[in-house]
Amino acid sequence: MTSGDFPLDQDGVWCEVYARPDGRRPALFLDRDGVIVEETGYLRRVEDIALIPGAAAAIANANARGVPVVIVTNQAGIGRGMFGWDVFLTVQQTINERLTREGARIDAVYATPHHSEGVGEFAHPNHPARKPNPGMLLRAGTALNIDLAASWLAGDKLSDMEAAKNAGLAGGLHVLTGHGRSERDRILQWRADNGFDVRLGGSLIEAMQLSILAS
Repeated sequence: MTSGDFPLDQDGVWCEVYARPDGRRPALFLDRDGVIVEETGYLRRVEDIALIPGAAAAIANANARGVPVVIVTNQAGIGRGMFGWDVFLTVQQTINERLTREGARIDAVYATPHHSEGVGEFAHPNHPARKPNPGMLLRAGTALNIDLAASWLAGDKLSDMEAAKNAGLAGGLHVLTGHGRSERDRILQWRADNGFDVRLGGSLIEAMQLSILAS
């Protein structure tokens, strides 16, 4: 497959929209690995995909409330040449299918391969789409007419919370799944220093219960 076979924009960022909401509304942004599926380290094999307990139910809750659910994921494995977009597509389609079987739906997926240690066209010291930069969230905001100022992002890393702040979101939801346990202390200090609304949960479904999107 060539790059023309995939939904890549002019910067090489994956921008795939499955459904657009009617009217302007807040969204639930989700990091993928470590939040929706178990962190395996550069997920590239279908047999390694495992939904985190409760993740599908949390997404289904957002679906039922008319809240668009958008994945925003850094994919350094592509940038470093470990696998290609064809592998990413197969993995993402499988995740979507498993969520669908549990009554949950993703509305859009954004992914950036760019990395300071990337190879070829993916080498970039600080690409504006790579979290903690807000590029993927801003792209989704435009494409889906999202009210970013009322939206939330759930993630397991400090870079997720920073991306939420940099995009002007209402707040971040930090989970202990994935890299969450090793990141929690840094996030607590960052929250204290920045005054950004970060709410804490053990997993996505717990964190969602602390968000205004679940009220």
